[in-house]
Amino acid sequence: MALIIPPAFAATVNSCPSEMVMIPDGTFTMGSNNSGLIEELSAQEVRVSSFCIDKYEVTNAQFAAFVKATGYVTVAERPLSKEQFPDLPDEQRLPGSLVFEIAQPGAKLLSWWHWQTGANWRHPFGKESAIVHQDNYPVVHIAYEDAVAYAQWAGKSLPTETQWEYAARGGLDAATYAWGNQYSEKKANTWQGIFPFFNTKSDGYAGIAPVGSFPPNGYGLYDITGNVWELTSDWFRPGHNQKNHSVNPKGPEQSFDPNKPTENALHVIKGGSYLCAINYCSRFRPAARESQAPDTGTTHIGFRLVKNLTIERMKNEV
Repeated sequence: MALIIPPAFAATVNSCPSEMVMIPDGTFTMGSNNSGLIEELSAQEVRVSSFCIDKYEVTNAQFAAFVKATGYVTVAERPLSKEQFPDLPDEQRLPGSLVFEIAQPGAKLLSWWHWQTGANWRHPFGKESAIVHQDNYPVVHIAYEDAVAYAQWAGKSLPTETQWEYAARGGLDAATYAWGNQYSEKKANTWQGIFPFFNTKSDGYAGIAPVGSFPPNGYGLYDITGNVWELTSDWFRPGHNQKNHSVNPKGPEQSFDPNKPTENALHVIKGGSYLCAINYCSRFRPAARESQAPDTGTTHIGFRLVKNLTIERMKNEV
């Protein structure tokens, strides 16, 4: 049975809003059997319907417009709740977020992350910092509910992990990176040097870069690798299991990360960030994935959005 769509209506449905890119329906190999990371197993072919995706990561200017229009207050700008932290004294419930600092030799694992009172999207490194002249930088210190609130206001949604990875590959199915099989520090904003002790900045940036500072992938998407990690709508579990759901697969109904056994709500983030280095993280590959608690923002996590084409999906699946 064919689904008949009037040409004028079909043209409207198939058009993407300004600053979004149409990703054509197709199949690709999701995950990787070659990285040595169990969370990327097992690579398998899946099919994805057409959708639109933001050309760039959501910027400070875009998020500021949302806040101005709605009065929204982000998670990092709210005091820590008594429900979540019942034993915390009131004087320690001040709003804040996680901030990265260069580590000293001999530093303990993850000691380069510090809770900074007053850190939020307006003040990325604490209340004395600001985003003046950084309108075109990706917004950070965004918790999951902040991204969802922005998406609802914008009439869009967070991508599924499948959508994100398919778009990130840029048509290069099974390639290691979004541009091919060889790593290049000139293709994305990543960490050069030995993380977390020194950064040579040979790509031109020690921290976040303005969106669009590096070449796009094959679909015309910028900063799909590095710069900031990007939130997806899927819960995180190790590996992929889509054998019985290989068309527009969505993630599991519950999350679990063996590396974070006490956290029972974790979303998939993709793409790596300016803090990913060859010697640490190295998750600046389309297949790479990491887990993130929904109530926490940091200096290296942002997002981009999709707009699903319901009619296009129906046409492909009839």
